[in-house]
Amino acid sequence: MADYATISDVIALYRPLEPDEVPRAEELLPVISARLRQYAWNVSRDLDKMIAADESGMLAIVARSVTVDVLARTLQTPTTGVPMTQMSESALGYTVSGTYSNPGGGIFIKNAELKALGLLRQRYGMVDHFSTQEETKEWVR
Repeated sequence: MADYATISDVIALYRPLEPDEVPRAEELLPVISARLRQYAWNVSRDLDKMIAADESGMLAIVARSVTVDVLARTLQTPTTGVPMTQMSESALGYTVSGTYSNPGGGIFIKNAELKALGLLRQRYGMVDHFSTQEETKEWVR
């Protein structure tokens, strides 16, 4: 299975990579693509088939964009030091607080990105309103 984005896509859509970022990006692209496929599988979808069935080609572009966005977010997370975007300190009150750029420290995919791929949709009860009538009949049984 091919990755949804390449290093040249990252350079075109994000920015030129530093020489030390290229090997990390090459390792992360298949991981991000696999995580998107796994999420699709978890919601009973096949992202590769969805992309192949999309005659307009827009879903492939969205998948490429989401992959680059996730990679960019991961590359922005510092690997050394404290990964905080904002920090405040106090002296006599002994207070230190901060906002972490990526609290989990790993790869994460936003709900908006999953919605853009068609993998996160509203459901009413247990019936997916975007499925076919035949799939709905199977779920109701």
